[in-house]
Amino acid sequence: MTVAADHDEEQLDLPGAAGTMDSRGKQRGAFATLAHGIRLTPEFREGLVVTLLLALVATGGRVVVPVAVQQTIDNGLMGDGGPDLGLVRLACGLALLAVLVTAFANFLTNVRLYRTTERGLSALRVRAFRRVHDLSVLHQAAERRGSLVSRVTSDVDTMSTFMQWGGLLIVVSAAQLTLATVLMLFWSWQLTLLVYVCFLPLVLSVKVFQQRLQEAYGVVRARVGEMLGAVAETVVGAPVIRAYGVQDRTAARIDAAVDATRAAQVRAQRIAAVTYSTGELVAALATGMVVVVGVLLGVAGEITTGRLVGFLFLVTLFVQPVQVATEVLNEAQNAVAGMRRVLGVLDTPTDVADPGDGGRALPDGPIGVRFEQVSFAYPGGPEVLHAVDLELTARTRVAVVGETGSGKTTFAKLLTRLMDPTRGRVLLSGVPLDEVRFDSLRARVVMVPQDGFLFDSTVADNVRFGAPGLSDDDLVDAFAALGLADWLEQLPHGVHTEVGERGESLSVGERQLVAIARAYVADPDVLVLDEATSAVDPATEVRLQRALDSLTRGRTTLAIAHRLSTAEAADEVLVVDAGVVVQRGPHCDLVAVEGVYQRLHASWVSQSR
Repeated sequence: MTVAADHDEEQLDLPGAAGTMDSRGKQRGAFATLAHGIRLTPEFREGLVVTLLLALVATGGRVVVPVAVQQTIDNGLMGDGGPDLGLVRLACGLALLAVLVTAFANFLTNVRLYRTTERGLSALRVRAFRRVHDLSVLHQAAERRGSLVSRVTSDVDTMSTFMQWGGLLIVVSAAQLTLATVLMLFWSWQLTLLVYVCFLPLVLSVKVFQQRLQEAYGVVRARVGEMLGAVAETVVGAPVIRAYGVQDRTAARIDAAVDATRAAQVRAQRIAAVTYSTGELVAALATGMVVVVGVLLGVAGEITTGRLVGFLFLVTLFVQPVQVATEVLNEAQNAVAGMRRVLGVLDTPTDVADPGDGGRALPDGPIGVRFEQVSFAYPGGPEVLHAVDLELTARTRVAVVGETGSGKTTFAKLLTRLMDPTRGRVLLSGVPLDEVRFDSLRARVVMVPQDGFLFDSTVADNVRFGAPGLSDDDLVDAFAALGLADWLEQLPHGVHTEVGERGESLSVGERQLVAIARAYVADPDVLVLDEATSAVDPATEVRLQRALDSLTRGRTTLAIAHRLSTAEAADEVLVVDAGVVVQRGPHCDLVAVEGVYQRLHASWVSQSR
């Protein structure tokens, strides 16, 4: 029988692609996905009308050159009255002016588009990042951390590439195709029909290529997320990997993730290459057919030389967007796959939502806790708490004990509203927890987790997470109040000592000391402790226990006890067994009667000798 750290965690199979579904539960198409993303990010629409107008000006300037060529040949060089050099100069001048205007309009369009898309993508990245933090621990546990990170980073980057390059080309190409078609029809409906007949098979096959690319790039984005997750996990777990000598096995795992990503990328690029090559083939066919049929029409007197040469210029303008479209299709599907994953985060409902302005603030004064018929079950799993009904008096120190997996850590998560009960409710000073605004809840209820996570900064910066406005002297006084002044003096630079990434420059116990100081300066009314002394040496445990005594004094405290020394010091002990509170009372009373607590205590005492 053991009394060790229990995490009460399960890997959950929660839907992670909410952003890919419409209101009917069907997967959104590419355009619907992009439209949905733009609706969620209005920054994309800022100044869009002016940008589109500039793009249309740039596009309109491109048809001036074919018209100038046609006029130069038909009227300037081959006119009835002989060559007209004035007309030639005018046509060339207008063509030059059109080229300059087109270039300037292109420049302005690109600058505006880059500025708008970067603003929109930055906003999207920030919203996705904040949404990840809004998700409950259940949703976060359902997906690997690296995959969540990839949605905020690399998946947004794929959209950046498309929206700054492909998005502009789509607008320009659509306008260019329309203008080219109108002028082609004016000059020769026969050759225009011939061009469209040549491109008809490609147009009909675009839907097939789009579907295959969509599926292929969906796999690519998923594999990238898995690869980042595997790499991040092995970096964080490097000490364990070295300690157990499993470098080769870990390398094989990373190699497999990298190879899977490579294979997915190659498959997607193979489909894209087929698409692009098909477009090249059709473009060459269309140009060749126009030359042959155009010459025959010219011989028959149905088209002038100038119009035929100008038409070939227009065919180039027509072919270019179609060729580019195949490449844009490739980037678009990659971007859509990335956007689906980002929208999957943004559209995931928050099952633990902040009531916001409509919520209530906790009343002033000491806070009591009440669990009213609280039950909890992880999605797809059995209940881990069963109809818990109890009340914790304000300013009492309560220890929750039980075997591993008994459900005791779930108490901490429910009280801090990291999760909501499946049934029943938790109340603080008579206020239902789901009605309390997060700003009030986080200011009045603080949790010190077992791992004592620290950010890569100084001791002072980490403690100030609890109270940002404190001076260095205030921090020194806080450590002194906790009985930690001697420890602080031993640090190389006092409160300005760097703790390293995840606090790894400090020992486990030292990280907990900083975490306790952080909770102390936050000055909460309710304190939740996930056993701060469960993984430290005896000397550090004494120091931690002294600090905890100062921290918990006068506060409502719920401590998840993995060492029963915590239970011995508590005002009251809750004994949890298989999700049910089976015993309750002071340590001295519980240890004297036969039951679960007596057995746990006897086991702990025998292991401590």
